[in-house]
Amino acid sequence: MDTANDSATFWEHHYAGMDAGWGTTPNTVLVGLLADLAPAPGTALDLGCGHGGDALWLADQGWEVTAVDVSQTALDRVSAGAASTGVTDRLRTERHDLAATFPEGTYDLVTATYFHTPVTLSREEVLRRAARAVAPGGQLIVIEHASVAPWSWQADQNVRFPTPDEVVSSLRLDDDWHVERSEAPQRVATGPEGRTATVTDNVIAVRRVR
Repeated sequence: MDTANDSATFWEHHYAGMDAGWGTTPNTVLVGLLADLAPAPGTALDLGCGHGGDALWLADQGWEVTAVDVSQTALDRVSAGAASTGVTDRLRTERHDLAATFPEGTYDLVTATYFHTPVTLSREEVLRRAARAVAPGGQLIVIEHASVAPWSWQADQNVRFPTPDEVVSSLRLDDDWHVERSEAPQRVATGPEGRTATVTDNVIAVRRVR
């Protein structure tokens, strides 16, 4: 099997070799955004949830969360985290290869946090589907890399990242949407083995107003 083109195989191998405690705290940018833009919890869809840092935090804040990943190992760890923190009744997992299938329904919040992969995948199409899953009044939040960290699989590559406005444009939103954030702030990131580096993120928040 060609693992370069098999998302499930790649990400199962990735998570099987990873400390189960890595990625279990929420993204601080997301936490800050929601304090400003969505103080009242509702239903949430977390795409590419990994070990569930965002999903577990959302559930703890009162959101009804659907956590999605292609890796069953990751999802099993999210379920274990939900059980240990007492949020099982507010968090469920679904396994999807988002290139092929997508969760049903609409949500008050859809998040895609560092939704990057070396496996062939049309990110733009997945994010457009994510926008279609937002209920009226709800939001899509995309937080993604806009620079390469030293520990990234892309560290030795010359990568051009889209600007935040280019990401917004790729969503093909109509007049039913309002752009609430489209920016590229810098932050100090901590990687494996405690390494730190200054990195840039794209931060996009768009709301379906009707």
